[in-house]
Amino acid sequence: MRLQVSTSKNAASFYMVKSVTLKGRRTNEVVEKLGTYEELKSKLNGQDPYVWAKEYVKEQTRLEKEGREPEVIARYSPTRLLEKDQQQSFHGGYLFLQRIYHELGLSQVCKEIKQKHKFEYNLDAILSRMIYGRILYPCSKLSTCELSKKLIEQPEFELQHIYRALGVIAEETDLIQSRLYQNSLKLSKRNTGILYYDCTNYFFEIEQEEGLKQYGYSKEHRPNPIVQMGLFMDGDGIPLAFSITKGNTNEQVTLKPLEEKILSDFSLSKFAVCTDAGLASNANRKFNDKGDRAFITTQPIKKLKAFLREWAIDPTGWRLGDDGKNYDLKNLDESFFKEKVFYKERWVKENGLEQKLIVTYSIKYRNYQRNIRDNQIERAIKSLDQNPKKLKKPRPNDYKRFIETTNCTPDGEVAKKQVHSLNAGLIESEASFDGFYAVCTNLDEDAVEIAKINQRRWEIEECFRIMKSEFKARPVYLKRDDRIIAHFTTCFMALVLYRLLEKRLGEKFTCSEILRELKGMNFKQQKGDGYVETYTRTDFTDALHEAFGFRTDYEIVTTKQMKNIFKTTKCR
Repeated sequence: MRLQVSTSKNAASFYMVKSVTLKGRRTNEVVEKLGTYEELKSKLNGQDPYVWAKEYVKEQTRLEKEGREPEVIARYSPTRLLEKDQQQSFHGGYLFLQRIYHELGLSQVCKEIKQKHKFEYNLDAILSRMIYGRILYPCSKLSTCELSKKLIEQPEFELQHIYRALGVIAEETDLIQSRLYQNSLKLSKRNTGILYYDCTNYFFEIEQEEGLKQYGYSKEHRPNPIVQMGLFMDGDGIPLAFSITKGNTNEQVTLKPLEEKILSDFSLSKFAVCTDAGLASNANRKFNDKGDRAFITTQPIKKLKAFLREWAIDPTGWRLGDDGKNYDLKNLDESFFKEKVFYKERWVKENGLEQKLIVTYSIKYRNYQRNIRDNQIERAIKSLDQNPKKLKKPRPNDYKRFIETTNCTPDGEVAKKQVHSLNAGLIESEASFDGFYAVCTNLDEDAVEIAKINQRRWEIEECFRIMKSEFKARPVYLKRDDRIIAHFTTCFMALVLYRLLEKRLGEKFTCSEILRELKGMNFKQQKGDGYVETYTRTDFTDALHEAFGFRTDYEIVTTKQMKNIFKTTKCR
């Protein structure tokens, strides 16, 4: 490279140029405009601009020969207007998601699908942008198309292509899920010895039932049609497979079809399925009492047969670890045993199924339940004092369940008006179960380990929370069933990518921290030079760059550096 000085009647301009070959002809290319004589003189505090420019070009030439990036001097003018309609701000946080996307081989999956369906649009670009958008800027498909233009790498599709792609994604959702699992094994070992299953539902902003959209029991108590989602998660908290069924489907019958798909498409056969009590029908337990499969499920103590219920809450016969001692819950030093978990177990054979009933007791859990009920009783008393006429039929865990209504006098005659009061009998009955928790399984494993496995069910509930809250998977505005399935397919894939990102960061950051920091990773393009970061370097960004092996937090990322980052993020 060399210095070139262009002079005119009023000014002298300094350029760093180099010789290049274009279309077989040698010509000069401007590498960097250094500024005018007067501009440099004002910046250099008296140093001769000619001397400085020669030394600067010499140093940049040396750095280039050594394979290092030369320093860039950004030039701004207080009198020069911005170029009209020229985008300057770009988002770059998606680059880390893009790395995981390509490591999962999803680009190749898109090629496989394209060969099958013979369409012309870029499915890879569409699917990746819908996933990045669902994580970073969850919104409608129209808005996702527009927001894609904010990424450093501009989209190669139009809105009409997105809607066409949704039908294909829905048709190939089984293939996508299977490939996603198989390719994930190349990144890390999947803990498929324990599988967690749960169901939730998503509502629509409509009133008309149609196809998958049906009225059913809404877990969010919405008066709208819903669809059901069944989700399998592995033992490390990473989603495995999902299904979408009609909103009026009993959630208990959703487990078997999805599990059969895992058995056939995922080549898995040895695992234990962990569910909550609502999915623990006898049929589901028997289904997982075959071959190398097993079940672990919560068991409401109140619903046990009388003799088992009495055994479960009997204060005698409790154990603590492997010390060989038996403990009586009535004689515990609560300050000493506050953090301990006691347990007892027995085998039960009924309804053609042999299973082990494990009951745990914790003083800490007892205090937690008491505190919740005391607060509910306080609310019930306030409602009695204020306006008992507004009392409605309570839900199972509603504070209003503690209020009983009397419609007759003590002598059995019909009363002139209803009398509302606290149900002391119900309060006493519920209090007798405080601190107790039960699990059923057909595994002959240590009771403590079984209890620990069951405790991790909160992670699958967190998966649903992330999809509903952070990913804004509902309300759903799509009408066609195939587009609804495609919508949840992209939500599922987004969740997988997010969980893998979380694992790569060592699970050191919360969901809100990760998403907030990623969303804020924006850049300002310095035309001809590169990209200047507008985000704050933090412990999170340091951990992110270290985990992925490339950095975007230099004072400026040159155009060449950014192109290399693009290549890095698209390698498998």
